[in-house]
Amino acid sequence: MSESLQITLITETFAPEINGVANTLSRLCDGLRLRGHRVEVVRPRQAGDKTGAARDDVMLCRGWPIPGYPGLQWGQSSMHKFLRRWKRTRPDVLYIATEGPLGLSALRAARRLGIATVSGFSTNFQQYAQEYGLGFLTRVLTHYLRWFHNRSDATLVPSPSQKAELERRGFERLQLLSRGVDSQLFHPSKRSGFLRESWGLEAADVAIVHVGRLAPEKNLRLLRPTFDALQKAHPDKTLRMIIIGDGPERAALEQQLPDAVFCGTQRGEALAAHYASGDLFVFPSLTDTFGNVVMEALASGLGVVAYDEAAAAQHIRHGHNGAVAMPGDEEGFIDAARWMLEDEETLRRVRLNARQHAGRHGWAGIIELFEKQLRSVIKVHAMPEADATPRRASRPS
Repeated sequence: MSESLQITLITETFAPEINGVANTLSRLCDGLRLRGHRVEVVRPRQAGDKTGAARDDVMLCRGWPIPGYPGLQWGQSSMHKFLRRWKRTRPDVLYIATEGPLGLSALRAARRLGIATVSGFSTNFQQYAQEYGLGFLTRVLTHYLRWFHNRSDATLVPSPSQKAELERRGFERLQLLSRGVDSQLFHPSKRSGFLRESWGLEAADVAIVHVGRLAPEKNLRLLRPTFDALQKAHPDKTLRMIIIGDGPERAALEQQLPDAVFCGTQRGEALAAHYASGDLFVFPSLTDTFGNVVMEALASGLGVVAYDEAAAAQHIRHGHNGAVAMPGDEEGFIDAARWMLEDEETLRRVRLNARQHAGRHGWAGIIELFEKQLRSVIKVHAMPEADATPRRASRPS
């Protein structure tokens, strides 16, 4: 049996916060502990944390709100705190999941102490800047992210398309770590007739579902024209848009889609029931590095329409287990949704294939690969500098 590792995971978001990064990290953390590793999580203090309730496997730090992202925080901790802590109890490896002030302090301390470090690229902050009217920051953010990740021993990215894009931009030592899905939680058997009735739908009616944060970077303006096109193409069918999630764009969406059902934030079994009670899943985002919701929708047996990148590019075969459009082709996206509802047999076949595909992509294999990547980085990091992979970024003095 392999020797257990002391792993420190640094992140500015963690469960029970609801986003893809927090969900992924929770799965990785639990999986590593089940495999016998000691995992310490460093994160900002959350509202539910009890004052003075210390845990050996959690280091809490101060945080302050991120504008436009209620409930999420930047973390704050000095490099000197990390230096003192890790001199007492030295981790075998760090996994820095976010690139904010907390991650930067951890990276600087790790380099000072010579600790092996893996970083994760999980959020397209440089693309978000454009959506929030801060396009002038795109070049600055890209430069910072490249500088940050090139100072770790390896950077994990969730999709081949993201890896190719970052390599084109000069990011080094990239490795692929995809995402899994809990196909027992997200399952077609969770379909609820009672829930569909509450949406005003009968068995033969069509629920068009969107799940995710309601924010500008999610390209939600495409939901209305997609829904209108489907209604026009199928005037004999009862269609309803079901919006699951919350965020700053909710009020605008409620005006754009006055007949839609807004379900707010859902978790666990309730979220699984909302997925499974739908029929068609539309995901117009162009900024997600992966898109965990795509896998959750596939596992729930929905017909998924998305752009051909990130999770969709990796897991959807057009016309077989979903439908994809070229990134940015809005007419192509709408046409893909129309095709999905052309006849009942098409949708039934796609949904069956979607479930079968997702059922083969659980978290166990992802966690095993993650462990191998951490061990490989520890091994390479311990090699003499002359034998290690050459780096463009010099070590700090």
